[in-house]
Amino acid sequence: MGMDRNTIIGFVLIGALLIGMFVINSRSNQAYLAEKKRIDDSIAASKPKVDSVLLKADYRKTDSLNKAKQQLPPTFITDTAGTERFETLENEVIKITFSNKGGQPRSVGLKAFKAHDGKQIVLGRSAFNKLSYTIATGENHTAETANIPFISSAVTVNSDKSQSISFVLRDTTGKEIVHRYTLFPNSYMIDLNISINGADRLFYQNNMNLLWQTEAEQAESVLKYEREQTHICYLKNGSYDFEYLGSGDDKKFDNSVDWLAVKQQFFVSALIAKNKMQNAIVKWSIPADSLKIVAQTSASCKLTLSNGSKVEVPLQLYYGPSDYNVLSKSHNQMENIVPYGSGIFAFVKYINRHFLLPIFDFLRNNIASMGIVILLLTLVIRLITSPILYKSYLSGAKMKALKPEIDLLKAKFTDKTGRLDQQAFGMEQMKLWKTAGVSPLGGCLPALLQIPIFMSLYYFFQSNISLRGQNFLWAKDLAAYDSIATLPFSIPFYGDHVSLFTITATVTSLIISIYSMSSMQDNTNPVMKYMPYIFPVLLLGVFNNLPSALTWYYTVSNTITLILQIVIQKYIINHEKILAQIEENRKKPVKQSKFQERLAAMQESNKKLQDLKKKSGK
Repeated sequence: MGMDRNTIIGFVLIGALLIGMFVINSRSNQAYLAEKKRIDDSIAASKPKVDSVLLKADYRKTDSLNKAKQQLPPTFITDTAGTERFETLENEVIKITFSNKGGQPRSVGLKAFKAHDGKQIVLGRSAFNKLSYTIATGENHTAETANIPFISSAVTVNSDKSQSISFVLRDTTGKEIVHRYTLFPNSYMIDLNISINGADRLFYQNNMNLLWQTEAEQAESVLKYEREQTHICYLKNGSYDFEYLGSGDDKKFDNSVDWLAVKQQFFVSALIAKNKMQNAIVKWSIPADSLKIVAQTSASCKLTLSNGSKVEVPLQLYYGPSDYNVLSKSHNQMENIVPYGSGIFAFVKYINRHFLLPIFDFLRNNIASMGIVILLLTLVIRLITSPILYKSYLSGAKMKALKPEIDLLKAKFTDKTGRLDQQAFGMEQMKLWKTAGVSPLGGCLPALLQIPIFMSLYYFFQSNISLRGQNFLWAKDLAAYDSIATLPFSIPFYGDHVSLFTITATVTSLIISIYSMSSMQDNTNPVMKYMPYIFPVLLLGVFNNLPSALTWYYTVSNTITLILQIVIQKYIINHEKILAQIEENRKKPVKQSKFQERLAAMQESNKKLQDLKKKSGK
């Protein structure tokens, strides 16, 4: 590919944009490092950590239940067994275990997914996890439902093949609370309907203060990277947004919230309020690395109940993969949880959803090897972008054909001291390009147009759960970096491991740069001479910690680019024909736009001014 000065400027712009993107995406890591300095204070001050410490005692012990019963007036009818008991609902994809203590979920096993250690993924299994609210038990007395032993019912199978289980708390005065959970076939969503009789006596001012706590355990091989990819997500006033885990430690919502979610790298725990939350505050903390916990999150949510004694509170719980195809079935914008594009590149999510994902799904449904799927996806992308690539190469070939004349112009405007009159040279160079019908942006713009494709793939390969756990060649997991060696130390901007796919991506980028140097107009300028090598070297540091799927794609893409470059330059583009076309264009009258006329006049005026200054100086 012919790389003129403008083409190189284009690649510099690409590099700057990519670096900016990587900086944006790594801000969570930077914030996390800053957070580490004050982790002890933040954890001690945050409610989630305090609750976690209190709950470290074995919740299975009978004395905790007995204590809860002692706090209730004798009118309340609770489970009298004296021990915590468990019930389960199960379908094809999940197994959810409930505790009679609070009538709440205790753990959710995801049948199709395993953690980095080979064990089944289980969400919400620690004692920290809680779904609870406060009720009035008497004058100036309250109790937290998470500590109350509800009476559980038997599991029932409904006509639509869904399964339901209920947990009941009532007293002799007619007050009653029923937690009814319903699990549908092949679904990660659990319906929770809270039926309340005597709501006007159980809740103050018709307000339910719901507490939802969740602890995200490490599921991937690299805890640090998993934290960088963990977000606090929400739908507020019909608009989706998220917070990076390291961007702070709380988020307050003064207006209605539809749902809250904690998205790990590939798994999601979410609370959905069908009637919306009136307001909420979410707090989170990052425990020490030794605990193997990604984050602890606590959400205090205010739900306004309808007037009257009997009310219904419809909720939903989601425990499952961060999978676009799965989440899009919720019809409440939960598909946005999958980060297929954000920030200044938010628009690329539409490319990923409606272009890349359908092609990827088709390929993976018909091809066993995920590495081959990525290779074929790359071929499809390169085929689609080949017209843009051809125009870039054609522009480079035209610039190369004009190089002898450019050199003559440069010699003409270089004085005896070797100083080049840049302004005069620039004017004549523009005239030459104009008469030859060559656009100086011809090599730059096609390269810039490929940025959306690259950024789409950057997000796609980081967020697609189908890549998780898939091996290829030496890579054990295409959703994580491929490490062929672990260093005894950490190198700044590189890391403590060696990724072979990152090396192959860097080497192929360097080969392309070396091949392209021959077509440069000016390889004597040190900046212009070495600039094409900077971007590949940057890749070595930036890509070393990224998923191997992305670096494998980049390796394949570079290889295809190099082959196309050679074939197009050597066998398709006719350089003699290009020269003949340039000569033909010179014979045609050159039409200038008003802008070009003004620009030429300004350049001419500046040249005359400089000439006068030179004469005055003499």
